[in-house]
Amino acid sequence: MPNSQFLITIGALLLIGLAMDELGRRTRLPRVTLLVLFGIAAGPSGLDLLPAAIDGWYPLVAVMALVMVAFLLGGRLTRDLFVENGRHIISVSIAAVLITASFVGFGLWLIGVDPLLCLVLAGISTATAPAATQDVVRRCKAEGPFSRLLLGIVAIDDAWGLVLFSLLLALGQALVGQSPYSALSSGLIEVGGAVLVGAAVGFPTAYMTGRLQPGEPSQAEALGVVFLCGGLSLALGASFLLAAMITGLIVANFARHHTRAFHEIENIEWPFMVLFFVLAGASLDIAALPAIGFTGIVYLLLRILGRLAGGWLGGRFSGMRPDYSRWIGIALMPQAGVALGMALVAAHAFPGARDQILAMAIGTTILFELGGPILTQWALTNVDREIST
Repeated sequence: MPNSQFLITIGALLLIGLAMDELGRRTRLPRVTLLVLFGIAAGPSGLDLLPAAIDGWYPLVAVMALVMVAFLLGGRLTRDLFVENGRHIISVSIAAVLITASFVGFGLWLIGVDPLLCLVLAGISTATAPAATQDVVRRCKAEGPFSRLLLGIVAIDDAWGLVLFSLLLALGQALVGQSPYSALSSGLIEVGGAVLVGAAVGFPTAYMTGRLQPGEPSQAEALGVVFLCGGLSLALGASFLLAAMITGLIVANFARHHTRAFHEIENIEWPFMVLFFVLAGASLDIAALPAIGFTGIVYLLLRILGRLAGGWLGGRFSGMRPDYSRWIGIALMPQAGVALGMALVAAHAFPGARDQILAMAIGTTILFELGGPILTQWALTNVDREIST
């Protein structure tokens, strides 16, 4: 791509991000949804306005944006948060993952779907969209206990989902006569490698950052740490989301010489998020929607029911406020890149079911990526309204 075209594209997309922000204020729609819709309209599924070379940007932009999001989410998992909400966070996150997977897996099996596809879709259904959820919380200026609880749950539920997905993938491989050890070892590398990378980057960062400029780390330090964490994770085949979250958690809890873990990331994160959401929309194939058929509709309903039941049961079990228990499951609806990543792994493991897996994952993710942020915003608004009354 010529330099002029590259700069024009980047500049136009960033300015469009500002326009979507303003449109979101006027329409009360989440800017995430608006950016994804614009990406769909401008991408190959729509008017095809974006340069062809932009297809190669998405994987790198996605890692850069999501590693920042995961780092900031990890930074919220402080001792104070766990003292206040630790029981609720652990209970709801585990319940949401297990119950959602159970509803989807058993529900699809009851209507006659192939058991292998049931297992794969059950694992994919557990994934959430931390970037979309965090942006909706920030856009709503929600800073109360419910939003802190929501972000704490989102920060760790993908970790549980990743573990469960690896186990279900191994069970699927055993079901079709393959060796389950490859899925288990891959899951162990993804999770265990992420813990190692997070610790290896997090502890030195907690000690060294913020010393060049008294009180707070600089922007260069912050970006250097999160990109290093993401790069090391990719090189080792580990989960960069989990690694960045662990890094943020360690810095937030062990950095005694400054009060806030990398606030500079928040100041520079939004341009990356604009590119990420627009390119995510452009990468979606709308033609996959009709392919989901009846099975896809049942999957959508089962995942929604699983989120609602998991949030409510996890909240009640942990003694959460009744109004929080009612709305937390709705706030956990968004789904995006993590689900598609799981689908690609499953498609590689089961090439015979590749078309079904990808069609279902892409088609349903489009709907959750568009509608999920709206539901999260609705939940935040209603919780605030119930508290105020």
